[in-house]
Amino acid sequence: MVGRFFRKPPEQEQPQGLGGHAPLHPDASPRGADQTPDTSIVPPPAATRNPDDAAGMPDMVAERVNLHRYLLDKINLAVLDQMEETQLHNELRPLVRDYVKAQNLPLNAKELDSLISDLGDEMLGLGPIEPLLKDDTISDILIVGPKTVYIERGGRLKRTDVRFKDEQHLLRIINKIVASVGRRVDESSPLVDARLADGSRVNAAIRPVAVDGPQVSIRKFSKKPLQLETLVNYGAIPPGMAKLLAAAVEGKISMVISGGTGSGKTTFLNALSAFIPHEERLVTIEDAAELQLQQPHVVRLETRPPTLDGRNEIAQRDLVKNALRMRPDRIIIGEVRGGEAFDMLQAMNTGHEGSMSTIHANNPRDALSRMEQMVGMAGMPMSQLSIRSQIASAIQLIIQLSRMRDGSRRVTAISELTGMEGDVVQIQDIMKYQRTGVDDDGRVIGEFRPTGIRPRFLSDISTIGLKVDMSIFDPTTKL
Repeated sequence: MVGRFFRKPPEQEQPQGLGGHAPLHPDASPRGADQTPDTSIVPPPAATRNPDDAAGMPDMVAERVNLHRYLLDKINLAVLDQMEETQLHNELRPLVRDYVKAQNLPLNAKELDSLISDLGDEMLGLGPIEPLLKDDTISDILIVGPKTVYIERGGRLKRTDVRFKDEQHLLRIINKIVASVGRRVDESSPLVDARLADGSRVNAAIRPVAVDGPQVSIRKFSKKPLQLETLVNYGAIPPGMAKLLAAAVEGKISMVISGGTGSGKTTFLNALSAFIPHEERLVTIEDAAELQLQQPHVVRLETRPPTLDGRNEIAQRDLVKNALRMRPDRIIIGEVRGGEAFDMLQAMNTGHEGSMSTIHANNPRDALSRMEQMVGMAGMPMSQLSIRSQIASAIQLIIQLSRMRDGSRRVTAISELTGMEGDVVQIQDIMKYQRTGVDDDGRVIGEFRPTGIRPRFLSDISTIGLKVDMSIFDPTTKL
């Protein structure tokens, strides 16, 4: 069967393939016939060669992106999803062969088949950004309309040559993402949170709220969760404090991880969760499931947006209430952002010690203020003093993360809540990160400094046999 989705210039009559479908390419001959390269093909400029590549070999990720851009002008996108994978590969082969010859790419038959397979994955997947999703060195993909795509690599933003054919092409990819998790995005609901099949987090905004066209942010899912030891090697946290936090997690110390957008809160929560004993039952609650817990007994719950008529919404608060009926040992909330903070505090105060969550805040004191506001959003008739008392008795540790100007992420404070004094929640810093300057390459220079205060929870965890080296609290010791 001749393929059915390559475009014909609109002013020409569209020839019909078998079954009445338009062929993939207007000049495509039946499969198996000799293929003469089309000398009229003018592919986009060759991808920039990386001077560090061995023997001057091309950057094939960039070549795939360029080839995909070239094919966009020849594809009937409307029937793309109807294609079988094998059929798609067979129809792509002559066009890819012509491109490879025109670009003088040194590919053998096996490499050509691999390239065709990759392109098929891109077309049946998420189009032009599929190579970016497969690049493990990229942490974020930021789409600013159909013609502009940025990536974050090594903490720095960089514009790419990736583009979509037009706004409709980008909208098609967005709808493909959100439909796969039972969500929708349209003019009546132009904002959406979703996730990819691999767990990557997606946020999309379309017109009318996105004035310049669809905007998409993808926080990529790490195939291998970073271990706490790896974060130590990266300089995100000193070894002594990493051991302290590992003991705190195992000892069921309730904690909140605070930080700004992109500071690494979820990554750090994943790393710490590795120290939760495997015999415990965990319930996770998220807007878009992305936590990567390694324990065998994990119940994952995810919110659901309202339907078109505004009904059937399942909010985080509903899930927290339900989780309390599921016999959890710990409840882990991906991020508190509203009235569910009240239910989380109730859980921590009623036998679910060791629960964890993240919150957006610039420092530990701000995290407490935000949580106080969120509890107020629950609409419960509680005084400010009562709310603060709930917070002080439920949470024991706040871990503050920050993203530095050079793109690196670091733990900038570990603070312990010690109770109430009057109507004020008391906090004591155990460790702080002090920036001291910037080197010639623009990297932030600083050091982790203990304050000399020993946390009160040490006595709690020592009763279950967990020991911590006391030298890490010596302010004269460099961490």
